[in-house]
Amino acid sequence: MIKIKREKSILGQISKLSHRLVLMLVIPIIISLILMLFYAYKYHSSIVRMETIASLKNEVVEVIPGSAWNIISGRESFPESRIYEKIHTVESTIEKITDQTGEENRLSLIVASRTMQTLENYVDTIRDNINAEVPVVENEKVLGEVRDVATLVDSMLNDYIAQEINSTARMSLSLRLVILFTAGAEVLIVIIALWFRNSSVKATAHSVREPIERLEEAAERIAEGSLDDRVEDTDVTELRNLTLQVNTMADRLKAMMEKSNVDARNLRKAELRTLQAQINPHFLYNTLDAIVWKAEAGEKDEVIQLTSALSDFFRISLSSGADWIPISQEKKHIEGYLKIQQTRYRDIMSYEIDIPDEIGNYLMLKLLLQPLVENALYHGIKIRRGGGKITVSGRLEEDYLVFSVRDTGGGMTPEQLRELKERMKKGRATVSEGNGGFGLVNVNLRIRLYYNMPEGLNIESSDAGTVVSFKVPIRTREELGENESISG
Repeated sequence: MIKIKREKSILGQISKLSHRLVLMLVIPIIISLILMLFYAYKYHSSIVRMETIASLKNEVVEVIPGSAWNIISGRESFPESRIYEKIHTVESTIEKITDQTGEENRLSLIVASRTMQTLENYVDTIRDNINAEVPVVENEKVLGEVRDVATLVDSMLNDYIAQEINSTARMSLSLRLVILFTAGAEVLIVIIALWFRNSSVKATAHSVREPIERLEEAAERIAEGSLDDRVEDTDVTELRNLTLQVNTMADRLKAMMEKSNVDARNLRKAELRTLQAQINPHFLYNTLDAIVWKAEAGEKDEVIQLTSALSDFFRISLSSGADWIPISQEKKHIEGYLKIQQTRYRDIMSYEIDIPDEIGNYLMLKLLLQPLVENALYHGIKIRRGGGKITVSGRLEEDYLVFSVRDTGGGMTPEQLRELKERMKKGRATVSEGNGGFGLVNVNLRIRLYYNMPEGLNIESSDAGTVVSFKVPIRTREELGENESISG
């Protein structure tokens, strides 16, 4: 049996040896360099953040209170002092550094940013007092509050710097350990590489020498005039393969970048979906049709009642663009909605509203109850044979307001309830669900965002119906301040 000799490439043998040596020596070096560069970058970033925060301290403690004093004393006007610009610059800088800071160190900056908002509120008070020609002594009291708040912000900035210093110290220790480990690994790898090089050179020398000798013999015969001799065709396949691989890699990278850009655009679109209420045109059309029917039937009182309810519904829905309304208006809003819907679903729907007038002057985020009532009607009462009842209740518990919307509809299956809670847990704003309004997911998200709460809606459902409830802290006009839009 003839033994077929396996062909070998001279360049391949040399390249294989060099590649192995390079991989053994370079990869650990590259890894260690990457690690060191990574820690160096984190260290540098931390230093830059600390320097940036440190540069704000004088602005917060000296410049802003000084500008406030100049305004109170009449040395400067508000535009001349540029005090709001200084405050906003500090706030934007803190927000920028907060975005660049890890979760473990950003709490102080978050609190500092909120405290700067308090400082700005005091400056607003000084402005209002000056416009109202309040005695200077009152503004001097407010100035004391400004200085106290500025000192508090300075303390928070100091806390952040201290936390960053501790993090930097830990990074420095980690970097030293990485350097020691990589140095030891490099020494060991160099010893192994030298042994591997000596053994590989001996094995490669024989395989390389034969093709070179054949090439010399063929070249010598050609030089002597034997022009028919040919050197075996040795195409540089390594370069061809390398070119092919590089092109393949470039094509794949391009496809990945395009996909990444598409994903990023889709993510931005998803995150920027509006949280504002959407008026359901079918609700408006059906209500207008009902008014026309009542008018044709000569039911004057019913026409007046429906028209008044529709007017109240849309007036409160719009609220001149305000986000916060008195509870009495929210109650009136759902009363108008239920009156209109009862005209359409008189035979299958009844309702009860149990919200005492004693809590009517407290403020709440608008359009929290109506979407829950709408959900109870369309997904509870309508789908149950024989109809049912919707009960809306509200009560005061210590410093909290507790609301619930209960229906005696068909309820949800455990799978439906689990899926709904999972969507609410994700916290992604969506366009209007079902028959209009915000939908439970968006109401849940609005409660969490506006009230700064970890949880929003609580949902319980069974064959006997569904109860959707939520608990929010009391809000007054004084607590919300001038930065929130309030109706009524």
